[in-house]
Amino acid sequence: MIAMIENRATRLFMILTATLVGNALVAEFIGVKIFALEPTLGLPAFNFHLFGQDGSLSFTAGVMLWPLVFVLTDTINEYFGVRGVRFISYVTAGVIGYAFVMAYLMIELVPAPWWVTVNVTKGVPDMQMAFANIFGQGMWTIGGSLTAFLIGQVIDVSVFHSIRRRTGERGVWLRATVSTIISQFFDSFIVLYIAFVIGPQHWPIKLFLAVGTTNFVYKFLAALAMIPLLYLVRRWIERYLGSELAERLRREAANEP
Repeated sequence: MIAMIENRATRLFMILTATLVGNALVAEFIGVKIFALEPTLGLPAFNFHLFGQDGSLSFTAGVMLWPLVFVLTDTINEYFGVRGVRFISYVTAGVIGYAFVMAYLMIELVPAPWWVTVNVTKGVPDMQMAFANIFGQGMWTIGGSLTAFLIGQVIDVSVFHSIRRRTGERGVWLRATVSTIISQFFDSFIVLYIAFVIGPQHWPIKLFLAVGTTNFVYKFLAALAMIPLLYLVRRWIERYLGSELAERLRREAANEP
C-alpha cells in the first residue's frame, strides 16, 4: 500500500480525483443560488431576446466551479484515458447522490427550538426552513443534474479521443476545448429539460431554449477562457511526473481501445 501511494502516477490520479469530486460536489450544493451576472461585474443589465423571451443574464452559482471540472476531466483524459475518466465520473455521481441522500436525512432531524430562531436578528426567521430550502433541492433537479453530468462526461471522453487519434500529441487545446464545448451543449439542455420541462414546473419550450442557450454560451466562453489554465496544469504535471513517466502515461491513454 505504501509503495502504491508513493508512486507518482497513483498520487496524481488521487489528487485529480479528489479535486474533481470536491469541485463537482460543491458546485451541486451552491447551485441553488441564482446570481445576476451584469451587476456582479458592475455592468448595466443586458436584456437578451431569444426565442421570444426577454431577460437578463442569470446563472446558478455552480457555473463558477464547473469550468474547473471541465479542465480536470480533460487532464485526466490526457494522462489516464477513457477508463480513468469513466471511473472518476461514476465515483463523482455516487458521491453526489450520497451527499443529497444525507442532506435529506438531516433535514428530517427535529431541530432544537433555540436554533430555529437563533438568527432572527440577522434576517433569518426560521433556520430549519432556510436549511431545508438550501440543502433540499428537488429530486427532478438532482436527477437532471446527475444525468446531464454523466452523459456530458461520456460525450467529452469520446470526442476527446476521436480528435486525439487524428491529431496525435498536437493540439492539446483543440481536443480539450472542442470536447468540452460539445459535451456542455448537451449538458446545458439535458439538465434543464429534466428538471424544468418534464419536472413539476413544466417550462414552455421557448423558455427552455432561451435559458439553455444562454447557459451554453457562458460555458462556451468559459471553455475558451480555461485554455491557459489547461496548459498550466499540464506543465505542473509534466514537472511532477517527469518527462519520461508523463510521456508513457499519455501514450498508454492514447492507445486505449
